Amino acid sequence: MTSLSRRDFLKLVGGAAGMMALRPFSRVLPLPEFPQSQRLGRLVATLEVRAAPRVDYPVTKKLYPDTILPWLREVTAQSQDIYVINQRWVETPEGFIYSPYVQPVENRPNQPLTQIPAGMNGFWAEVTVPYVDFTLENANPGSPSLKNLKEFNYPMRLYYSQVMWVDQIKTSEVTGNIVYRINERYGSYGDIFWAEGSAFRPITAEEIAPISPDFDPDNKRVVANLTYQTLSCMEGDREVYFCRMSSGMKINAAGEKSDTWSTPVGNGQRTWRKMISVHMAGGTVDAGWDTPGVSWCNFFAGSGVAIHSTFWHNNFGTARSHGCLNVRPEDAKWIFRWSSPTVPIEPGDVTVGMPGGTQVDVVERSY
Repeated sequence: MTSLSRRDFLKLVGGAAGMMALRPFSRVLPLPEFPQSQRLGRLVATLEVRAAPRVDYPVTKKLYPDTILPWLREVTAQSQDIYVINQRWVETPEGFIYSPYVQPVENRPNQPLTQIPAGMNGFWAEVTVPYVDFTLENANPGSPSLKNLKEFNYPMRLYYSQVMWVDQIKTSEVTGNIVYRINERYGSYGDIFWAEGSAFRPITAEEIAPISPDFDPDNKRVVANLTYQTLSCMEGDREVYFCRMSSGMKINAAGEKSDTWSTPVGNGQRTWRKMISVHMAGGTVDAGWDTPGVSWCNFFAGSGVAIHSTFWHNNFGTARSHGCLNVRPEDAKWIFRWSSPTVPIEPGDVTVGMPGGTQVDVVERSY
């Protein structure tokens, strides 16, 4: 990796005008310097820092989205807010911050590939750094979220655990670094990104190989409990995996009780499509979502309700989605590998006909 700083980079290309004259892949910024710590936290919202994990302590400072801090430990609130389910806080060198809006991340840059593997037209790759800035190849963004970022001159970024499709590799004429062209394979608005290659780890066929493939797939089922916001993977009557989740909210954009964003309840729902990664978008102009690189997706109800990886919050155990079942990236990947149908790394997308794949039971309170 080069030690070229962003300031040096901008000096080299002569400012913004010089950057625009370069080919897209040479406008890619090198990775920033992240804090040195085995575990880090990325703020996904503006957060208040307190001297102790207590809601009644005074605020010492504010930190803003995409601030990266060493994650020292996670603790339980010392003075609980009875109206809040999640009572976890993260201790950082700056103080204590509320954990639901801190994404656990690591900084693991990679030795990038110098060419697409023989016989392949691209490869899936996971972001393994807190975030990586990207440059658009197309002049005008197609995605609503990218249009918004461009309008307000915000950075365009991909985040830890997102999975993207890489289809070209180049060397930057400015930094000398290897950069990847990212072309979203499924659900794309047509936007093409260029980003620092060292931010991405190629995904192998071995790491997505099926888990317990010899167990009768008809006796596997997922049980999602909306009351307790938990998800269990069952082989017969035996629970083989457990995690917290975030299901659909039972309120609408106006804060009123509504089933618009609730997760459909019922036994016997079946997985009908699985995708390694997809661009998810929906909703309205005022209350919509538009997210690239949503990974390890198990679609089981309607036209878009899925169990999938989530990087934009850490509030698992609390209902807060638009209908899907949000789980941590590592949980989503395990469920993806364990459930049927099996998805090969190429093309990374399988739709199964009736009677469908693994059963998904969405239940409410059970004693």
